[in-house]
Amino acid sequence: MAIEVHDVPDEKHFAAVVDGEVAGKAVYIRTPELIVFTHTEVFPAFEGRGVGSALARAGLDQAREWGLPVLPLCPFISGWIGRHREYVDVVYSAPRTTAVD
Repeated sequence: MAIEVHDVPDEKHFAAVVDGEVAGKAVYIRTPELIVFTHTEVFPAFEGRGVGSALARAGLDQAREWGLPVLPLCPFISGWIGRHREYVDVVYSAPRTTAVD
């Protein structure tokens, strides 16, 4: 089974397609400073077939290509990064404060 993932910028999500049928999506908000993944959904007929992983990998690879850090608010994307430590470097971290007392 081949899973193709495409960015659909007008709808602000990555779509996973299997045999011409949309199998799931990873919804995002893109700003000039970062990309926020808010929700990932795999449609029931495609669960357990690697669609979620394909969406996570493609979305994170695209963020890397765009040069944008990722804020993974979506529990699936966050958990996936936790299991695939090679993507930790793309995770957004707040800059250190410059506040002084």
